Amino acid sequence: MATDGKKLQPIIVKKIKKGGHAAHGGAWKIAYADFVTAMMAFFLLMWLLGSTSEGDKKGLSDYFTAPLKVAMMGGTGAGASNSVIQGGGNDLTKTSGQNKKESEADPILAKKAALEAAKAEVAKQDAKKLAALSAKIASVISNNPRLAEFSSQIRLETTPDGLQIQIVDDQNRAMFDVGSALVKPYMRDILREIGSALSEVDNKISLDGHTDRSPYGNGERGYSNWELSADRANSSRRELIAAGMPDEKLARVTGLASSSLLDAQNPLSPTNRRITILVMTREAEERLLGGARPAATAAEAAPAAAPRPAPAPAPTR
Repeated sequence: MATDGKKLQPIIVKKIKKGGHAAHGGAWKIAYADFVTAMMAFFLLMWLLGSTSEGDKKGLSDYFTAPLKVAMMGGTGAGASNSVIQGGGNDLTKTSGQNKKESEADPILAKKAALEAAKAEVAKQDAKKLAALSAKIASVISNNPRLAEFSSQIRLETTPDGLQIQIVDDQNRAMFDVGSALVKPYMRDILREIGSALSEVDNKISLDGHTDRSPYGNGERGYSNWELSADRANSSRRELIAAGMPDEKLARVTGLASSSLLDAQNPLSPTNRRITILVMTREAEERLLGGARPAATAAEAAPAAAPRPAPAPAPTR
């Protein structure tokens, strides 16, 4: 019976239902992203500190220590440097409506800009004066019946160095006696009218004498086209001074012989025999004199006596 009771005892089976894990969500992803961002910021900070100069570091330190003081007094701490990071960035002082000019920030640039502005103003004034002088000389020549006859031999040209006045020779109307520096009467009248006009300007004058390429008759004895052109330039100088032009206006009196031909295609052309008067601009004067105006000029050192006689001159002179 006992055995039958054991056989009849019911077997109870308990089934435990296991639930799924609770949802963790994306919290770990956010934490990881924050960690990566913090590491990027840290390495960026280290790179900035390593690439910034000591002066900029001190400026930054001063700015955060006393920002109002640095902003009011200026300096690198106020952001006046072009960039904290080498190779790029804008000037922090350049805000809308108030920008610092480079010339204001750099005294050297400011001085250079001031000099350029002054030079431009001087050049502008020179151009006005030389244009007025050219018009005046042209008017004097055209209104004087005696000089108007020789207007074809007087050439006025504005060059980068100033107003160039050239008095050229003519086949039938020479400016000087043959082979000498004796001024012809009509040439004297022209030079004195020009000298009177030049007395009213304060620009320096350069005076050059030229000849053609025909060799001087007795050049082997020491008197050549070089001496002849220099003597003719000095004779012209004396006529300009006699008309009232101050001697100290002359910066240079030279004889160039045939080294600078007006008509290079025809080296024997009479137009190559000429006197060139250059009323120089301030810039040209500084290039010639090195920025200084000497008390004595080359013309003053020349003898005031009549030009030396030339033995047996060539007929083409």
